[in-house]
Amino acid sequence: MIDINLIRTNPNLVKENIKRKFQDQKLKLVDEVLELDKRQRELKQEGDDLRALRNTLSSKIGALIKEGKKDEAEKIKAEVKENNVRASQIEKEEEELGAEIKKRMLVIPNIIAGDVPIGEDDFKNVQENTYLEAKVPDYEIPYHADIIEALNGADFHAARRTSGAGFYYLTGDIARLHSAILSYARDFMIDKGFTYCIPPFMIHSDVVTGVMSFDEMQNMMYKIEGEDLYLIGTSEHSMIGRFMDTIIPEDKLPLTLTSYSPCFRKEIGAHGIEERGLYRVHQFEKQEMIVICKPEDSESWYKKMWNYSVELFKSLEIPVRTLVCCSGDLADLKYRSLDVEAWSPRQKKYFEVCSCSNLTDAQARRLKIRYKASDGTNKLVHTLNNTVVAPPRMLISFLENHYQKDGSITIPKVLQPYMGGKTEIKKDKE
Repeated sequence: MIDINLIRTNPNLVKENIKRKFQDQKLKLVDEVLELDKRQRELKQEGDDLRALRNTLSSKIGALIKEGKKDEAEKIKAEVKENNVRASQIEKEEEELGAEIKKRMLVIPNIIAGDVPIGEDDFKNVQENTYLEAKVPDYEIPYHADIIEALNGADFHAARRTSGAGFYYLTGDIARLHSAILSYARDFMIDKGFTYCIPPFMIHSDVVTGVMSFDEMQNMMYKIEGEDLYLIGTSEHSMIGRFMDTIIPEDKLPLTLTSYSPCFRKEIGAHGIEERGLYRVHQFEKQEMIVICKPEDSESWYKKMWNYSVELFKSLEIPVRTLVCCSGDLADLKYRSLDVEAWSPRQKKYFEVCSCSNLTDAQARRLKIRYKASDGTNKLVHTLNNTVVAPPRMLISFLENHYQKDGSITIPKVLQPYMGGKTEIKKDKE
């Protein structure tokens, strides 16, 4: 959520930002906020005037009673009573106007960085760099679900019976590989100085609306029936929510945290062959990185964070590229974002495995996360998040890039200690 003072002082900038995000239907919200805000401030002034008058009249009542002027005192009491009735009405109207302003402010997108590429959707995202050579072997690489099943590593059919489409059982060495990647990613981030956390996997609605837009919530979140609880779609939600309504001492910043959680999402991939398997599912596990810092430090942390992802995937011997997200591909709270995409030698293309975002103070303003500056004032922090790894999706690229002609999967050196020393996963002997 942006600062309302920006709308008051520079509404044209806010409108231009909305246009850059191709959300022209929201332009009217700026004028509506200005009109509602003007009315609310007028009411506030009226309320302040009434309170000042009430104090003056109340002091007169005592003096008149002392002077024996009871009738005059009663008249002023009646005036004070009317004053109080109007003050109560004003307070109610102010509250209603505040709710209407907030409803609109939550929908107006965050101001995006000036160098964000302008484009309507992810087709206009801009490739920045590639890392490691993207190779295609001279033998056929099967679809990832077939690779896994050939290694007795999954049961998709049973999952459909127990839970429906978009679920899976992982078994044997593939399940172990899944856990090994998460454990390696955890230790990788700890070695970078991040504090490991396991957060709650359910959060209240006020946290949900603080960390994401309403449209995202509707498309992603599962709600617990009959309770004010939602299953998290990523641990970023509960990790940022942890600091709501807090004032962090300046010397404690930055907070650098890495969190593990299962994640639950309504979304499922497009119909067709990619629907079977692990590409887009309702339940998965993820290692996340979160940074809460002073505003002047957020851009340097943004660069560090996505570079950590690149370094991690390179250590796993998986080619990746970085894509700068265009304006239309940015969620409403994001200032800028960069996707890390892994190479799929079977499809001969890259696909997203990490997304690094700087949200500036958009989440912090919604959740009232501040820090105590050295000058004694309370200031909003900046929040950033990035995926470390999100198996099982990233397993697709792992399996394809380490698939051998005989159907085995090689294990990179960095992962071997987490696999009990195994150097490869082979098919069971028949």
